[in-house]
Amino acid sequence: MRQVRPTRRGITVVSVIASSVRKGNVIEKDGRLYVVLKAESFFPGKGTPTTSIDMRRIGDGVKVVDRYKTTDSVERAFVEEKTYQYLYQDGEHYICMDPETYDQLPVDSSVVGDRAPFLQENMEVTLSLFNGQAVAIELPQRMTLEVVETEPVVKGQTASGSFKPAVLSNGVRTMVPTHIVPGTKIVVMTEDGAYIERSKE
Repeated sequence: MRQVRPTRRGITVVSVIASSVRKGNVIEKDGRLYVVLKAESFFPGKGTPTTSIDMRRIGDGVKVVDRYKTTDSVERAFVEEKTYQYLYQDGEHYICMDPETYDQLPVDSSVVGDRAPFLQENMEVTLSLFNGQAVAIELPQRMTLEVVETEPVVKGQTASGSFKPAVLSNGVRTMVPTHIVPGTKIVVMTEDGAYIERSKE
């Protein structure tokens, strides 16, 4: 049974097991709030399954990595999640607009992180808001981009399942099957730029 309770600061938190924590969640720890940058669970053949959580402290940006047993309890804070439309970059901020009120909200580059190249004008994104401030951003999981450059296939590397380095139209480097050539549109994961399939568009 998950226990929901308000904290001293009036933030509602819920106890969840460590293995259920996901990127973008907000965790309360020692009276401070942290946004999750990465959460990975490890299940060794022998020994105790563990979950490693990379977090950034809201307020001062300090990064920490904590390791828990997968069944350990952590306090997840409730934040407002809302759909915004990405407009443009302004220095260290990415400007998003509330489609209902047309209010614009600057999102700090530290929140966007390495997914910045995948932001496109008018793209719908989900922002996690705490006290009116964006603490996490979620992009569409998949995106279609054009391959602008690939390295030639090494002789003997034509077997199916082989991959070669490529550069996408947004500057991101990824690995693509050997048959993909420049000018081909492919579908990739916005999480890490990983190749999914050739675009059917």
